[in-house]
Amino acid sequence: MARLNRRQLLAASAAGVAAVRPMAAAAEGTGKAFPKGFLWGAATAGHQVEGNNVNADQWLLETTAPRLPATPSGDACNSFALWREDLDLVRRLGLNTYRFSIEWPRIEPVPGEFSIAMLDHYKAMIDGCLARGLAPVVTLCHFTTPRWFAARGGWTDGGAPALFARYCERAIRHLGDGIRYCTTFNEPNGGPLLQTVLPPPFFGALRASLAACAKASGTAKFAVGNTVLPEDVEATTRNMLAAHRLGRQAIKALRPNLPVGVTLALVDDQAVGPDSMRDVHRERVYGAWLRSAQGDEYVGVQNYERAVWDAKGRLPTPKGVPTNVAGSEIYPASLANAVRYVHAETKVPILVTEHGVSTTDDRQRASLIPAALAHLRAAMAEGVPILGYIHWSLLDNYEWGGDERARFGLVEVDRTSFRRTPKPSAFVLGKIAQQNMV
Repeated sequence: MARLNRRQLLAASAAGVAAVRPMAAAAEGTGKAFPKGFLWGAATAGHQVEGNNVNADQWLLETTAPRLPATPSGDACNSFALWREDLDLVRRLGLNTYRFSIEWPRIEPVPGEFSIAMLDHYKAMIDGCLARGLAPVVTLCHFTTPRWFAARGGWTDGGAPALFARYCERAIRHLGDGIRYCTTFNEPNGGPLLQTVLPPPFFGALRASLAACAKASGTAKFAVGNTVLPEDVEATTRNMLAAHRLGRQAIKALRPNLPVGVTLALVDDQAVGPDSMRDVHRERVYGAWLRSAQGDEYVGVQNYERAVWDAKGRLPTPKGVPTNVAGSEIYPASLANAVRYVHAETKVPILVTEHGVSTTDDRQRASLIPAALAHLRAAMAEGVPILGYIHWSLLDNYEWGGDERARFGLVEVDRTSFRRTPKPSAFVLGKIAQQNMV
């Protein structure tokens, strides 16, 4: 695999700045510096970039007929082998933080048996971050769970919280010394949120696919971590809340000074007209997790869009506005609005752990980044404590469901050669990070 040298990076950086200039009017900066020590980063998730995660619940879902995802993850971005190149990219772009997940399915492939080799692999990644001056922000469970765990009913099973806490204890005992910020779960509120986004036929297809996975596993129920059936939302939420508490206790018993939090998927929900459904929706999707987060050192905010709610429900996307590949509005102020809401509800510091856009036109990403950051800096000027901004994603990774149109990356990846090519937007973010100002 070809590596980028300094001359190539500089040339690409110049091209990136030139490419975004025609859109600069939409991204007026504040001219104010971010605080010293502000985290500037990019994120990935193990299953989406590592490849061949064969012990994961999602792998079975991707490969068992009737197969729900359009395509399987396969080799993904081959980051299990190429993680050093990924860290080098983060550093060379001028960022100081890398968010990634360690894979529970690799670490505990069968119940109670932990792989020292896999723990050492992730320890090498953490050490690699530190050697490059990157703060490791580590997620312990980014959706995927071990196949044996899913075959027990996954997060619907009452024994799940204790099993997760056991995994947290073992992982932190081996890896905890180098981690800067620790996240138990990625978007555990996704269960109720997806009920408002995905159409009923999807859940019928999911139900059939999960039934096939249960049959292949020889169990009565198979439940994956990233998509929840409507009838499983209540039990999943209850058990994941308990797992977060127990996992946090296990982590703190070993590393009392390690900041622990959870990341939440948040839409910038806006109310219009009388009797808007917004607040009812917020309570159903965010309420329990925001109350739980009040006991954490930080909460991770992950935002991609806004939604406008009236008395009948969510309004359609306005005509004539910029949209992502799914047809949702690209709205630069949504991140800052979501951050304001979360801090008002929790009163704890915020770490932006994901923000970005799914688009095949990188000019949209290059324009969105400075515009959204200008709004974020304004929220900080109002007194909202924000620890950092981590963009989703570093790479054009495998997207859940196998949608080949979904491209979130700052860096393009050839799925055959695995060659990494930074896009202009990567250098837009890198320049802001290096100047610590937008």
